[in-house]
Amino acid sequence: MLNRALLRLARSARAGLALTIGFSLAGGLLTVAQAWLLSAIIDRAFLGRQGLAALAWPLGLLLAVVIARAAAAGGSEVAGGHVAVRVKTDLRRALLAHLLALGPVQAQGERTGELTAAAVQGIESLEAYFSQYLPQLVTAALVPLAILQFVLPIDWLSALVLALTAPLIPLFMILIGKAAEALTKKQYALLGRLSAHFLDVLQGLTTLKLLGQSRAQARAIGEISRRYRLATMEVLRVAFLSALVLEIVGTLGTAIIAVEVGLRLLDGQMAFQPALFILVLAPEFYLPLRLLGQRFHAATSGVSAANRIFDILGQPVPARPGQEPAGAAQDQPAGQAPPPAAVVTSGIKSAIIFHDVHYAYAGGSRPALRGASFEIAAGQKAALVGPSGAGKTTAVSLLLRFIEPDQGEITVDGVLLSALPLAAWRERVAWVPQAPHLFHTTLADNIRLARPQAPLADVVRAAERAQLHDFVATLPLGYDTLVGDQGARLSGGQAQRVALARAFLKDAPILVLDEPTSSVDPELEARLQSATDELMRGRTVLLIAHRLSTVYQADQIVVLSDGRVVEAGRHASLAAAEAGHSGLYRRLLLASLEATDSLEAA
Repeated sequence: MLNRALLRLARSARAGLALTIGFSLAGGLLTVAQAWLLSAIIDRAFLGRQGLAALAWPLGLLLAVVIARAAAAGGSEVAGGHVAVRVKTDLRRALLAHLLALGPVQAQGERTGELTAAAVQGIESLEAYFSQYLPQLVTAALVPLAILQFVLPIDWLSALVLALTAPLIPLFMILIGKAAEALTKKQYALLGRLSAHFLDVLQGLTTLKLLGQSRAQARAIGEISRRYRLATMEVLRVAFLSALVLEIVGTLGTAIIAVEVGLRLLDGQMAFQPALFILVLAPEFYLPLRLLGQRFHAATSGVSAANRIFDILGQPVPARPGQEPAGAAQDQPAGQAPPPAAVVTSGIKSAIIFHDVHYAYAGGSRPALRGASFEIAAGQKAALVGPSGAGKTTAVSLLLRFIEPDQGEITVDGVLLSALPLAAWRERVAWVPQAPHLFHTTLADNIRLARPQAPLADVVRAAERAQLHDFVATLPLGYDTLVGDQGARLSGGQAQRVALARAFLKDAPILVLDEPTSSVDPELEARLQSATDELMRGRTVLLIAHRLSTVYQADQIVVLSDGRVVEAGRHASLAAAEAGHSGLYRRLLLASLEATDSLEAA
């Protein structure tokens, strides 16, 4: 199954693969020509007593064959390298596209370090499979057969010896290869664990130091590293054993040919020139088979990595009916009207309705929303509140279309959200998460994530509105400052302001806020609140509130509990716990006030 998947990948580079095999086969035929010319020249020089002048032409031809054989070997290496680069590029692009298609909800169960190891080192380890093993597999089948075609008319006995001993090499390769494959899988699994654990420790190093657990984690990394080293040595031991066995089999086969040819040559049953030709050609007959065995072991690590990569690619992508295939826009005939969904998207007024929406994680075993229904009018500010696990984050993920409802429907201005083109819909939505992701690039590029082609003036304006510009002005490189992986060089509040700057730069009509002031101190919170109020003005807003002090001014408060809407209304009515309300909002409000009083007292 896996090998068929790898072969399908190789089809994207069919021309390069065919060229690699063609060069290898040409090299095999040139090997036959080289052996024949060499045996003929030696025969004429030592037995025929011919001088250098008489042998000038055969020697020149032999030199040309040697050069051509070297060129064929070099061409095979270059073409194989191009095949590997093409396949690795396609596979890495497919893997990244699949992870993006899965979205953050489906991919959140994966460890970042392990995914990175699969996308980088795992795919790199496939190079030996495509550039060496796969071409050598065809070469090992064709070149020995071609050599037998030349040996059989000259000496059937030598051809029979070659034919009987040749299968021993693949037989031993398979027997030893099974053990090597199991060890390589173990080695790659340990590498994935080591990569994931090491990255987790690096990202949480500050916390570990504060908790006094850094030395314990260092010992854990040392133990995993030791086990990985032992697994690597086991793989190398089996690989060296395999190489020894294959060399012994090839050497014994060549020795048998040398003995039986030599005895018949001494007995006068065979001429010198064909005997020397067969003797020179015998090692070349076994060489492709020995190389196949060696390259099989070089490719096993890539195959082990491919198992993990195809596991990721095999994860089902949530169905998104409105997602246009790549290139759909280019296929639209000139002058033809766009599809209806595109027309609807261009006129969005941003009235959003959740109607009896259900969603469950883990294949339906963990319900998150159980028939949630609420409406956000165009230009309205709605806040979702509720205890942890009530379904607030799931509602946001559904609105951003990271996932699709199991039942029920979400409509935008009366049109099903799933009917809108995915890319066009997300252009209409700005998202400010509670923990924004920052990339290891400049501040300007991190803000431009919302609009990649935005000029610097727009970036600066967005930063000013997000209360970020004064901080950037204190940096020596300003907006060209690298922020580090996940914003390592920024505080939580500064990272949050970068996320707000992105939203200002995008200027989308729909805004999703996940408690944008949760990571800042009270003084900065007051400054950011005015920026957030400006950002929300004139937009349809969905605010995820963890601290109820941020939702007092919301036009509508939707209270979730256990995946259901239990209350909806404005702050005043919900806080009074009027008839028809469950009183959950009032209880949450009182708990929030008590927590605030405790902090102030402390």
